[in-house]
Amino acid sequence: MSEASLYERLGGEENIRKIAATLFDTHAKNPTINARYLESDRDQVIQLVFEFLCNATGGPQEYTGRDMLTVHRGMNISEQEFMAVLDDILIALQTHGVGQREQEELLLANYNLRGDIVRV
Repeated sequence: MSEASLYERLGGEENIRKIAATLFDTHAKNPTINARYLESDRDQVIQLVFEFLCNATGGPQEYTGRDMLTVHRGMNISEQEFMAVLDDILIALQTHGVGQREQEELLLANYNLRGDIVRV
């Protein structure tokens, strides 16, 4: 018997969409990174985060955004900002009842993107 994908264990499309919305709203309130979201289209960012999370965790949704290096090149994101994003991811996951194992897996996957995001 095969194990459920991380996508399924996160609660599938419905819960991941909620996680993406909570994540944006948490970022928008976080003083370390909120300035980066002032001019963002909330719905567009949430949709891209939703697609990214679904696609990266084994869901059927296609990610229509640009790759992480292209998106973050020239933004000069600091280590502190990167860690603030990870903290916000944890808050969003906990808000939506995601289990400890799944939190750790998703945080590790996001941490592994560090080289394409920090100071590029």
